Amino acid sequence: MNTPLHDDNANLRYAEYVLGVLDADARAAVARDVRTNEQAATAVALWESRLLPLSEDVAPSDPPPYVWARIRHALQLDVSTRRTDPVARPRLWNNLRFWQGLGLGAGVLAAGCLVLLLTPARHAPLPIRPAIPYMASTIVQSDGHVGWTATMDIQQARIVVVPVTPQGLTLGRAPELWLIPEGKKPIAVGMIDSHNPTTLTLDRAQLAHVGPTAVLAVSVEPVGGSPTGQPTGPVIAKGAIGAAPENGSSVKSVTLRFTPSHGRRIV
Repeated sequence: MNTPLHDDNANLRYAEYVLGVLDADARAAVARDVRTNEQAATAVALWESRLLPLSEDVAPSDPPPYVWARIRHALQLDVSTRRTDPVARPRLWNNLRFWQGLGLGAGVLAAGCLVLLLTPARHAPLPIRPAIPYMASTIVQSDGHVGWTATMDIQQARIVVVPVTPQGLTLGRAPELWLIPEGKKPIAVGMIDSHNPTTLTLDRAQLAHVGPTAVLAVSVEPVGGSPTGQPTGPVIAKGAIGAAPENGSSVKSVTLRFTPSHGRRIV
């Protein structure tokens, strides 16, 4: 994706402004830039045209109960005493917007793509530029709900996994992400979070298998990961890998179906 300005930090700030994840001070500063700087106004308009269409084909979904519990705890809605620090209120307001956005698949996917596109690289680029620089996957659970979305930056060798509505796990168990090439054994990618985005590094062996013939899967493992190098717990979600959306196009979603005689199958 071509960014509207050469300054990556400014670009990130304008994109975050469009997504509504800046705190009050930063948001006010960008608003001033838009009013007084034609280049800033153009950058914001360009990000709006690229990010906002991502939500058109995604139906809203209600967040699970634990999300509202975290919001009430963060805002201290169950505490009788009132806040005396007026400066903290704008930050909490933005935090509320962020957690509400977790319930919408489009907002989460846009944020994941944004992190991959604009975060400064920590690894040297691969010597050969790939034909498809970004790939994505919608990881669907057995109940039909999207558990996570994943976006892969092939050039920078990393993957960002963002929770949408993952199912709850018992104490002492955690989700682990696997890359499964066609006809081969699962390859461990790393442990992921059920509440916050997770960024993982992909090694060259993993990158060699990232593509439309492979799938991503999530299994339930001990907190430290599978002790055997292969899934030991149930596989609770799977998703095919495809090209990431560009210029407002959508990623084809993958539906996980279960039948009594054949088990899981992806269509």
